[in-house]
Amino acid sequence: MTASTPSKTTRTSRASTAADTPASYEAALAELEQLVGQLDAGQLPLDQLLTHYQRGALLLSFCRARLAAVEQQIQQLDNGELKPWEGA
Repeated sequence: MTASTPSKTTRTSRASTAADTPASYEAALAELEQLVGQLDAGQLPLDQLLTHYQRGALLLSFCRARLAAVEQQIQQLDNGELKPWEGA
């Protein structure tokens, strides 16, 4: 019974790490780029691969939500009309 306790603790700490919300869009993007690099390298053990993939999915969702929120704010500032980007 003692052997299952550390396993449960490990699962709990993994779950809480994956659920941490990034501080900002930029922090999420930087972490996502790092995870993608590690996944592309193909050198992670299977359990880490799954954990990294789950974290990446969470970060991607966070980034998409932040971009959608900013787009909505821009639409409100432009009276509901999206204007083409002229920068770059």
